[in-house]
Amino acid sequence: MDKFRMMFQFLQSNQESFMNGICGIMALASAQLYSSFEFNCPCLPEYNFAYGIGMLIIPPVWFFLLGFVLNNNVSMLAEEWKRPTGKRRKDPTVLRYMFCSIAQRSFIAPAVWIAVTLMDGKSILCAFSVDIDLNQFTNGSHHNLSDDELVRLLAKIPCKDVFDGHEVFSREAVTRYLRCISQAFGWLFLLLMTSLAFMVRAVRPCFSQAAFLKTKYWSHYIDIERKMFDETCTEHAKSFAKICIQQYFESVSGEIRSFHSHRSGKKEEDGGKEEEDEKGEEEKLLGIRAQEDMNKVLWNWHTCKPSLSLRNETLPHGGAGETAPNGLPNGCHSPVPPKREWAAYYSKV
Repeated sequence: MDKFRMMFQFLQSNQESFMNGICGIMALASAQLYSSFEFNCPCLPEYNFAYGIGMLIIPPVWFFLLGFVLNNNVSMLAEEWKRPTGKRRKDPTVLRYMFCSIAQRSFIAPAVWIAVTLMDGKSILCAFSVDIDLNQFTNGSHHNLSDDELVRLLAKIPCKDVFDGHEVFSREAVTRYLRCISQAFGWLFLLLMTSLAFMVRAVRPCFSQAAFLKTKYWSHYIDIERKMFDETCTEHAKSFAKICIQQYFESVSGEIRSFHSHRSGKKEEDGGKEEEDEKGEEEKLLGIRAQEDMNKVLWNWHTCKPSLSLRNETLPHGGAGETAPNGLPNGCHSPVPPKREWAAYYSKV
């Protein structure tokens, strides 16, 4: 249990590893769910195809949507897509990169379900048992049956308990034939998914490495910025609540302050420590001490986020000043570009 807790804390500290762990757990859950799932084909011509294909498609769609629900970056992507432009423009390539990253992780569990279903073959057997050409398995004995009787007989192939056409053709031969086809499609599906994953992971950065690094950097920046903003808001809310409660009690009873002021010796040191704590809480407020001001700050953060261009507020002599349009302090010029240094390397080979 302790090892599991340590692993969970590690995954929680690393967002990417955490989401990869969630995807792995969902993939194992999909395989375990299929193994514990009892596949019951209706063995009726009207429902076999719908049931077989439904078991092949509907659970993967559910797992895909569940992957989006469990991914914390979905809300961040929606917020970044719907926010007003303000002072910071929205980069479509970053949004596309974030969506593709979420979709890739969410598709792992559906791919496992489809692969396991095709390898098992029950879904394909139930869906396409009616479309079998019996000329490959009989010597023409099935021609004595009418079309409706033949269709009902073929629909009973997936159901071993209700199949009653052993004298017409071999059920085991038809079952093996359909499962062989299903497994072939399963291996093709795995090969296609593996090739596609290789193309995405290895080949794509080779063609646009600079653009790939740029989109990856700013997607990480958006994630970290949101976390830092939430942490700052949490710290501000704690300090705001603590000071507000202290001021409430001090306003109710003025004896608290007078009681602490008459202490001496070690008690005065404790009072000084409390004053330092109060000063630290005041610093965490960042000058925002009213509900209306905080609401304005939150509204401005949503509607007009600060531009991604940091100010250089330090002058060469150590003073603070305004910045020029070129990003340097007023009165400063662009630095002279450094000289290039050349180094020659000789090989003894």
